[in-house]
Amino acid sequence: MPRTREELEQLERQSLAPYAQFSADTRGREHPEEPPDWRTHYQRDRDRVIHSRAFRRLEYKTQVFLNGTGDHLRTRLTHTMEVAAIARNIARALKLNEDLAETIALAHDLGHSPFGHKGEMVLDKLMKDHGGFEHNRQSLRVVEELEQKYPGFPGLNLSWEVREGLAKHFTSYDHPGKRKGFQAKSASLEAQVANLADEITYYSHDLDDGLDSGLLTEKELARKVRLWNQAARTVKKQCGELPEECRRYFIIRCLIDGQVRDVVETTEKRILDSSAASVDDVRRRSKTLVQYSSERGELNLELRDYLYKNLYYNPVVYEPNQRAVRMMEQLFQYYLEHPDEVGAQSRKRIKKIGLHRAVCDYIAGMTDRYVLQERNRVFGLRV
Repeated sequence: MPRTREELEQLERQSLAPYAQFSADTRGREHPEEPPDWRTHYQRDRDRVIHSRAFRRLEYKTQVFLNGTGDHLRTRLTHTMEVAAIARNIARALKLNEDLAETIALAHDLGHSPFGHKGEMVLDKLMKDHGGFEHNRQSLRVVEELEQKYPGFPGLNLSWEVREGLAKHFTSYDHPGKRKGFQAKSASLEAQVANLADEITYYSHDLDDGLDSGLLTEKELARKVRLWNQAARTVKKQCGELPEECRRYFIIRCLIDGQVRDVVETTEKRILDSSAASVDDVRRRSKTLVQYSSERGELNLELRDYLYKNLYYNPVVYEPNQRAVRMMEQLFQYYLEHPDEVGAQSRKRIKKIGLHRAVCDYIAGMTDRYVLQERNRVFGLRV
């Protein structure tokens, strides 16, 4: 006999911590549906995210380097998959709901604009008088409204807990603000885990891409970034001299392992000190429980500052991205003047949400390469 949803829910009761979010205790979906037979609610949510068009488009959206710059450099999709893997590992170690943490991680960038954070900034500027733009809020729009896959409702109709994780996805990059319907001071621990997994991933893998591109060097990192220096020393002590590719991989792996260990150990202590006995106890707390130690947080700030100075604002990365986002601005103005050329789905929504928001939704959903193709089509130019 196949294992039923009820049996899976019972396994959660037996194996997860009391402050985990149990799938049987979900607050449900905006549009009622029959529960799945052989999946939990969060496993259904995960599958809906993976099968969405927005998820597939992440393959052609920028992480740091413009999509197509190099075959081995991260895209928004590979970044998302790496976040999900780390979120599962941390959630498993803390006896939290792995499926929920993974689903939030997989969905957290569904609303991301083309061309990374610079694309997000230009859309926010263009929408200044029309509600602004922030990619976590846009991720909610994707899963609540913009995906059109089901006959009975708009969006993906995900569970409240997944949408809470998107509404409260807060990192050093992301500041989504308050959202009606998610007024609790904090999110579930699973959502908090997805937040930290996102930071761990982009710190370490942006380093890897920076080295792969030649914009960063191990020698300079060893001199100026203590986290790198510590990890490099550990790898050399354990493995001796290694070939460059292998050495770099093991240093990055050591960095990630150190970050994950620090988060797990620090969070476990903070949970015990908090006396949280349920997920609602967690939500009532004004400060998050899933955190780095203060020492690790300081080292991460040093790494982040180094990456901003030497990678994100390096002319090799910054200038192509700036040229690309100027194309987004040109397209935005063009579509305002020619609304009949906006995609069919966005065009249908103009009366309901206004022209500016419809154009913003259309451009935010584009891949990097589609922006370039549209710019070429509209203006008869080549990149």
